[in-house]
Amino acid sequence: MTKGQIRQSLSGYYDVVTTDGVEYRTRARGNFRKKKQTPLVGDWVEFKAQKADEGYILEIYPRKNQLVRPPMANLDTALVVTACVQPDFSSNLLDRQLAMLEANDVSPVLYFSKYDLLTEEQKAKLDPILNYYAKFYPVYRGSLPARPETLETMLANLHHQVIVVMGQTGAGKSTLLNQLEPSLELATGEISKALSRGRHTTRKVSLLPIGDNLLADTPGFSSFELLEITKEQLPTLFPDLVAHQADCKFRGCMHINEPKCAVKAAVEAGEIMPSRYANYQLFHDMIINQKPKYR
Repeated sequence: MTKGQIRQSLSGYYDVVTTDGVEYRTRARGNFRKKKQTPLVGDWVEFKAQKADEGYILEIYPRKNQLVRPPMANLDTALVVTACVQPDFSSNLLDRQLAMLEANDVSPVLYFSKYDLLTEEQKAKLDPILNYYAKFYPVYRGSLPARPETLETMLANLHHQVIVVMGQTGAGKSTLLNQLEPSLELATGEISKALSRGRHTTRKVSLLPIGDNLLADTPGFSSFELLEITKEQLPTLFPDLVAHQADCKFRGCMHINEPKCAVKAAVEAGEIMPSRYANYQLFHDMIINQKPKYR
């Protein structure tokens, strides 16, 4: 048996690349269906192949994480594209994305697009917010399309990562993907909206080599729900809250109603950005008020 990583899936076939860089076309054995398992792009697998186009996947190694859209596994880094304007910056959406990524053990890299369209007055308001995020995450400001040197700097700090580009509608994730890999020719803007309206298609997903990284050729995460996150887990997903929680009086403090809470004290002292704490409170309320799922 040989070990490799699935780089592409299409119509029941899986293209697997070995650690030596040799590619095989494989299919999954029927026992995966019985186990209700589906191999995903990004999976590390054991397979057997007599010929390059006649292999069979025998085992899927345990996954670090997995996504629903695009369907892939073992993601390392997400390039989170957030618009500064058109559409207006939303801290709620960004914090929801960041919490979801932290919960899935994915490292965020933040690209704030359309920064060049801001007036000096708008920059003066937004800069302190972006500087705050930069204390906890890699942050880049830029135009859309991005300047080549900005992309080079972003990629120069990433090595041997499986990367997906994600972000809100209109922020420019497809534009950024096209820049990272021009051969993709992804539809952007109005074209993309017209094509996607009323259609839910399953297309191939591929991991493309970009330097020493692998880039998903499809933008990720159409939904940013927090349904799988527990209220106990939520405080651990905000690194700025984690930095203060050891000083809370009560172990397991939820930073909501507890007395002598170091996180609330840090908010009052201006050490935690008010919008971050407000979004934390909102997510906490959403989680405790959501209806239980029946299986």
